[in-house]
Amino acid sequence: MRLILLWILNAVALLAVAYLMPSIRIGSFSAAMLAALLLGLVNAVIRPLLVVLTLPVTLLTLGLFIFVINGLMFWLAGSIFQGFTVNGFWPAVFGSIIYSIVSWVLTGALLGSR
Repeated sequence: MRLILLWILNAVALLAVAYLMPSIRIGSFSAAMLAALLLGLVNAVIRPLLVVLTLPVTLLTLGLFIFVINGLMFWLAGSIFQGFTVNGFWPAVFGSIIYSIVSWVLTGALLGSR
């Protein structure tokens, strides 16, 4: 049950990002649900590999390169799924930051420390 609620909260966070940033578009709530699922899969499978491969650059930039990796994962999800559109690299980076913050706030507010 908690996993489904987290999935819905992440979809709502994606809708919030699309509302706040005109360069990111989501067709509908069902598209947001599928995009949230795709983002979760991309972050679970591809992101760890990229983090390991780019570890020297991440260390040199004192961890700031992680923002680039997160943006790339956000952009990748937008390019794979038609209902979720991200227009460019920088909107993807800022969109991933806003997505993380909104998702964190929603999860903390609604699920708390359960």
